[in-house]
Amino acid sequence: MNFIKLKLPILALLFSLHSLCFADSTAIDKVYHPYVQPLEREIELRMISADDEQQYRLGLGRSLSDRLFVEGYLIASNNESSLDAFELEAKYQLTEQGEYAADWGVLVELEKDRHGDNWELATALLMEKEWGRWVNATNLKLIYEWGDDIKAELESALAVQMRYRYSRLFEPALELYSGQNTRALGPVIMGDVRFDAGKKLHWESGVIFGLDSKTPNSTWRFLTEFEF
Repeated sequence: MNFIKLKLPILALLFSLHSLCFADSTAIDKVYHPYVQPLEREIELRMISADDEQQYRLGLGRSLSDRLFVEGYLIASNNESSLDAFELEAKYQLTEQGEYAADWGVLVELEKDRHGDNWELATALLMEKEWGRWVNATNLKLIYEWGDDIKAELESALAVQMRYRYSRLFEPALELYSGQNTRALGPVIMGDVRFDAGKKLHWESGVIFGLDSKTPNSTWRFLTEFEF
């Protein structure tokens, strides 16, 4: 497949979609990158907080090859007394880094509600491109949800991150999210702390501000990943 020829129509599609959301909730979440590291293992903790409500994800993942990475998550929130849901995720790196004008990957997620027979299946196209110290990552996601307690529907979500590689320990970024219930923009900071024998701690923290009446005024997001 010629990814260079696909680039322009895909980017046009990203900015022409009008019904973007994450399954009737916020579209604000982690921005994914298309890369897979061979022999990588990871523990991830993620939190999204808005309007006194928090969602937590605890993940454990590993690469199965130099192109495929899988991760499982436990999902909980502060308004429930127990675990809310389970999620299985797989990321596949489509192109070698630097092989084309942009780097490409795909992501597939399957989530199951613990308290009912409700499901969510999502697939995302991941794109990343560098301009010197500037790096753009774009995620375009399609989501289908169904079950006993929810209406079956197909939705989509868009997340864009523009990051400046100031140093390994500190990288400022600006993130844009768009969804049926989300229009938001805000600053994020992140960095890597490297240890011996290929071990690394990656961290991200940011506040995303709502741009319309449907989106919370501010949403905080935190993420830590320990790779080993």
